[in-house]
This record gives sequence, C-alpha cells and structure tokens, in this order.
Amino acid sequence: MAKVMGVIPARLESHRLPRKVLRNILGRPMIEWVYQRTRRASSLDGLVVATDSEEVFACCHDRRMAVEMTSTGHRSGTDRIVEVMHRHRESGQVAEIYVNVQGDEPMVSAEHINLLLEPFHAASVTQVSTLKVPIGVEDARDPNNVKVVTDVENRALYFSRALIPHDRANLTSSPASYYKHLGLYAYAADALEKFHRLPPSHLEQIEKLEQLRLLENGIPIVVREAAQDTIGVDAEEDLQKVEEYFRRIGVHSPDN
Repeated sequence: MAKVMGVIPARLESHRLPRKVLRNILGRPMIEWVYQRTRRASSLDGLVVATDSEEVFACCHDRRMAVEMTSTGHRSGTDRIVEVMHRHRESGQVAEIYVNVQGDEPMVSAEHINLLLEPFHAASVTQVSTLKVPIGVEDARDPNNVKVVTDVENRALYFSRALIPHDRANLTSSPASYYKHLGLYAYAADALEKFHRLPPSHLEQIEKLEQLRLLENGIPIVVREAAQDTIGVDAEEDLQKVEEYFRRIGVHSPDN
C-alpha cells in the first residue's frame, strides 16, 4: 500500500477573516478541529500542520499536534505542502500520496479523507483527486461556492465561480445539476511536484482557482461525490454556522 501523508497548510493572515485558523469554535481553535477530525481517517499514515506563523506553531505544539514551520514566501498552501514533501524526502520519510486539508475546513471528516483516497486504490494511474457535493441553483449562483463539472469518467472538466453549467434552455423536465467543489485534494507525489514547477496558468489567474493550473496542463483530476457538505470558514457568519452545526449534532469538542 502507498504511504499517505496528510498536510494542513495554515497561515495566520487572512483578508476576510484575520487570524481565522486560531479563532475559537466552541472554545477550541479552528486548527485543532481540523487536525483532530482529519487524524481519524484510517487511510492516513501521518498528519502535520504546515505554517509560517510562530503563533500557529506554538498553538499546535502546546496542543500536541504535529507541526512544521515553512517559508513565508509561498504563494499557496499547495506550495507549503511541497516544502514539507521535500524536507521529508531529505530525511528519508517518503510518501507516495499527499493529502491537502485546508486549515479553514473544521467540518472535514474521516469519511471525506477516505473517499478522497479511493481513486488511488482503484487505479494506480490516478494523479489528483478531489470532492464535490450537489447543491441547489441558488447556492450555485453564489460566487463564493466554487462549482465543478465532470466528464462521464468522473474527471473534472472545469471549475468556476460562475454558474456552470449554464441552463440556456431553462429545462424543467431535466434541469441542470450543480455541484460545489470541496477544497480537499490528494496528490500523487510526482503530480504535486509537477504542479509546483508549473507557472500560474491563464485561467487560474482569471478565476483565482489554482486547480485550473492542473487542467490547463493536462493533469486529470478525479472527482468523487461526498455525502456531506462542509463549510469553509471565510467570514464571521461562517464561524457561527459551523458552531451551530456542531451543537445541532451534539459535538462539543474536536475530540468527540
């Protein structure tokens, strides 16, 4: 079996919600929720937080979460994961697959992670995988929800903040289906290295979606449909929605 390493990129600065990875959810920092819920996935052989913030590092260390300091010069969380991959290779810790769990996804679950890794077990040629969930048309119109469309083999055709597909005929008997993209990825190590070496692509810069760099360069992304949505925390109201969700299902700490 291929060795799988989970990495949680966590930077402190955020334009819309400053210091969000350290914001409390039911009394515990958000990064702890992400870490503890991710580490339950049986498919992971290891998990580490990758940060450029000494404050985030100290928080993780104090709460006994594996954490590594990374450069402040990275353009994205994916580049931060590449630094971790290179460091681990130099020390002889080789993983064949790397899972990217963003530090603002406190509702992530073991089921999400295990589903994300299924394509790698099904086909050794899998390079990248991600997840989607069905949404209604009103949610699909929200540019904060990234949409994805796939081919008949469940490979991504395109990701967009726009409403895709466009229901030009306004069909009522067979209306368009919309899918929200969940910001979780699994990469074969070679694909992750290739992504890192490629320059930002044209569509990536237009949409501000780095996964389009993969598609523009012919790297396929397998998409699996998840049973449960998540709330990526970008604003104050998102924090409130996450807290309401955990209270509703009776979860009071990330250890539950």
